[in-house]
Amino acid sequence: MDGQDEAAVDAGKDGASEPRQRSTIGFPYMDLSASIELAEAIFQNVAGGECDDDQLAAWSGQSSKSSTFRVQIYAARMFGVLTGEASRHKLTDLGMAVVDHQRVREAKARAFLTVPLYAAIFEKFKGGSLPPAAALEREIVGLGVAPKQKDRARQVFERSADQAGFFAHGRDRLIQPGIAGNGFTPPPDEKPKGGGGDGGGGGDSLDPLIAALIQKLPQSGDPKPWPVDQRVTWLQMTAMAFQMAYGAVEPIDVKKSPSA
Repeated sequence: MDGQDEAAVDAGKDGASEPRQRSTIGFPYMDLSASIELAEAIFQNVAGGECDDDQLAAWSGQSSKSSTFRVQIYAARMFGVLTGEASRHKLTDLGMAVVDHQRVREAKARAFLTVPLYAAIFEKFKGGSLPPAAALEREIVGLGVAPKQKDRARQVFERSADQAGFFAHGRDRLIQPGIAGNGFTPPPDEKPKGGGGDGGGGGDSLDPLIAALIQKLPQSGDPKPWPVDQRVTWLQMTAMAFQMAYGAVEPIDVKKSPSA
């Protein structure tokens, strides 16, 4: 289910019949807490295993046919806590961390920044003040959200920022909670996975935020072209993830070419 499908689900609730404007940047229609609910449902029943729609719906007290359930799954994948294809679902490394009381604070912050829209807003306003609601919505539209979705996008953004701890110093400022410099800090009894002396770096040792971004790449050979704006957004988020994970001295500035 992609962002356009989700928007169509929402449009069906208010009976809109005119052509739906497409957003060019990813964002969820449900907040971070709703995504964590699904992660907890899977963890409590199959821990690191997989499940299908019917199982996850039953564990979360929903119908697998409901549009709300589908939108919640889309949000959980957007936040990077779930992965899967079609009706199969599994917790990511980030999803495992977000249900671990020793790592949940850091995991929530990383999940928030996994959303393309939220990462873009954070990058634009870090170190300064967030504008009032109306002005923030204009900024959101400028970042690629369809005008008719701006109010919903802003509201879910604000709830998720609060849930992830970014409003701890006031709702007019986005302050990132403290995050370890290289991936999650493991509990005392958990040894780091992978990371042999050959520098190969298996998937288990990959920074969760970078891993979530890799999962968002279109499949090779996809006949649908990947829009330039979406490519630029992905590259900008990846540059920021590298900065967070590896502590680069000079930030990488990714911009769209005027001729693109």
